[in-house]
Amino acid sequence: MRNERFFYSIVFILISGVGGLLLSLTGLSIGWMLGTLILAAVLSLFRPKFLKLQEGKGIAPYWLRIGQCILAIELGQKINLSIIEIFTENWFTIIVVLVLSIFFALLSGFILWKCSSTDMLTSFFGTAPGGLSAMPGIAEEVGANTGVVSIIQTMRVFLVVLTIPMIVSSWFSSYSEPVSHLTETASAGGSFTLPHIIWSLVLVLAAWGGYYIGKILRFPAPWLVGGMVTVALVQALSSMYAGYDLVAYWPHSMMILSQLAIAGSIGSRFHKRMFRGLKRTIFVAFVSTIGLIVAMLVCAFFVSELTGISLVTAALAFAPGGIAEMATTSVVLHADSTLVVAVQVLRIIIVCIMLPPIFRLLNHWDVRKAKSSHASA
Repeated sequence: MRNERFFYSIVFILISGVGGLLLSLTGLSIGWMLGTLILAAVLSLFRPKFLKLQEGKGIAPYWLRIGQCILAIELGQKINLSIIEIFTENWFTIIVVLVLSIFFALLSGFILWKCSSTDMLTSFFGTAPGGLSAMPGIAEEVGANTGVVSIIQTMRVFLVVLTIPMIVSSWFSSYSEPVSHLTETASAGGSFTLPHIIWSLVLVLAAWGGYYIGKILRFPAPWLVGGMVTVALVQALSSMYAGYDLVAYWPHSMMILSQLAIAGSIGSRFHKRMFRGLKRTIFVAFVSTIGLIVAMLVCAFFVSELTGISLVTAALAFAPGGIAEMATTSVVLHADSTLVVAVQVLRIIIVCIMLPPIFRLLNHWDVRKAKSSHASA
């Protein structure tokens, strides 16, 4: 029975991955994730008999954990010497604006919760600036509606990718600055040599240990959050001790595998009841996301005025998009790509560690308040 489920899970992911392959051919950096998620959701909603899917159950849960573990290593190893140096130079400004970006995201989630029929957890996870790869997986583990979270996260990424580059390139096309060369770990995996392979194994062990630490500390999605934190610590401290960035053999195909596993697992649990009454939710999410983008552009303007960082770099660094999307855009627009990656990675780490417990606490208070009101009535 277990072997049969494993076989059908593989078949489901491979078929769903065709959607990712097709969308990736458009050049969209989240194409693998988004295309796989869409096709997996379609298969789950219509449940063809040859896949033997059960409504709402989906494929085996360990596929999500595998994807989260790979993503944890991918994000954690981006914390290198260049990012640490940039953070020490501008730490106060970066922290203030990151806190503001999270505050505006929470405000956006609060508006979505109050102005639509979406529950609190789903509203906050949908608007949290943690990325399409990370947030739906965490949302699933705490009981939010992953279908709605995925839709809102996808809409936000698309709006950011479509608006921010167009705004900064049209307003500030006359300004250009030297392209900051991303370090090897931030842009590509190391070569297939013994030192790089050994360091890869070290990071895998760090992620494995981080899972158990995250489980003890009750982190949400311990494979992702715990693994990401421990890999970041190991990567940063070891590189500081060595005096140079230690590089793992971590080809781009690993990130594709992560997106296939996460998107396939989340998409396989979609069912029609998830999408009832979404018209108002999508409209409110769209308006609140536009407001979030405008607020972050204003913050980027003040950062640029206070620090001397170019407005193009500041806008891309603090935009509520994804690491890959904003880093790619920064290279095209000749912005400081290292700073962009640094800020985006730090925000994801903060969001994944701090916000889920806050969301659960708020939801607990809301449930208790509803029960008290019902009892008094």
